[in-house]
Amino acid sequence: MPEVVPQPPNPLLLPYETGHLRLRNRIAMAPMTRGRADDTTAVPSPLTRTYYAQRAGAGLIVTEGLWPHPLGKGGPGIPGLVTDEHVAAWREVTRAVHAEGGRIFAQLWHVGRMTHPVTLPDGELPVAPSAVRITGEPIFTRDGPLDHVTPRPLATAEAEAVIAAFAAEARNAIRAGFDGVEVHGANGYLLQQFLAENTNLRTDRFGGSRNGRLRLVVEVVEAIAAEIGPERVGLRISPDNPENEIAEEDPQGTYRALAGALAPLGLAYLHVIERGAYGALADLRPLWPGTLIANFNGPEPTTRRAGEEVLEAGLADLFSFGRLFISNPDLPARFAAGAPLNRHAEHLVYGGGAEGYTDYPALEAPTAEGART
Repeated sequence: MPEVVPQPPNPLLLPYETGHLRLRNRIAMAPMTRGRADDTTAVPSPLTRTYYAQRAGAGLIVTEGLWPHPLGKGGPGIPGLVTDEHVAAWREVTRAVHAEGGRIFAQLWHVGRMTHPVTLPDGELPVAPSAVRITGEPIFTRDGPLDHVTPRPLATAEAEAVIAAFAAEARNAIRAGFDGVEVHGANGYLLQQFLAENTNLRTDRFGGSRNGRLRLVVEVVEAIAAEIGPERVGLRISPDNPENEIAEEDPQGTYRALAGALAPLGLAYLHVIERGAYGALADLRPLWPGTLIANFNGPEPTTRRAGEEVLEAGLADLFSFGRLFISNPDLPARFAAGAPLNRHAEHLVYGGGAEGYTDYPALEAPTAEGART
């Protein structure tokens, strides 16, 4: 008989434990906007509880972005985490995920200039570091695609109020039963707008130099860490990502400095999206002593093998998958079984009801005719 050669375990499926993180595997569910909250109250749909509980097999779930202030809302159906009503609704979600043995962090998300007066209360202008308008693709609103408007620069005191709003939202997240929070510092939203040279033209303490451009992000993270403990705080970044008309002149210098400023805090993790020409994972891994989550943002969903290769190379401790989780609620089980993956319906990603949200089949789920899928 031929000799059976033992195969090494799949690195994605190994448990991970460090500090506050005790995870059943190294697969994270990346935050993804789904746009199904009540557009008036920003309370998540009752279906949200089912949606996240279905995906509790992930080592860690990071929710869709939740706004910390009404001016941080990016579009129709985006949930908040500000009112007692928000907290109560998200508490139902966290209870459902924990009942399935999962772990879940809330993503805290202020969009800055990436919104429109149609979306904001009383038709207010979007806020940003500086009055720099997006000139390219229109933004989606409840009235359809509309041209961007020139945002209103935040006064220094208003920028300081943003820090307090993030800290208050983090406190609400813990009240709602979340295991921690992820600060959204990526993809061209408010915090990355402060980091980037083309969107931050300020001359106060939140601009004018690299350290000035870093200051809002650092102080947001520090304030949240002081509020709920650094072991419950993650930060997501996307160095050299041109999304939403961001142009970073020296991403290596910016993000090395940011990692150096935050590493001593002992955060839960750094979540790095690699997209641009700058090889952020390889460059930042030696500078980050704690947990690092990797993510690729490409035109197609990232494959299982790509995630395995990142962990095998030691570039990250966990890998986050986004689009694959939309249509595969049991993604880790499918990876473990080598099972085929469902494809998501693109037109059902944002808004709507159960279709394209909670109706994707799991492995071995009975069909209406009693067959197995």
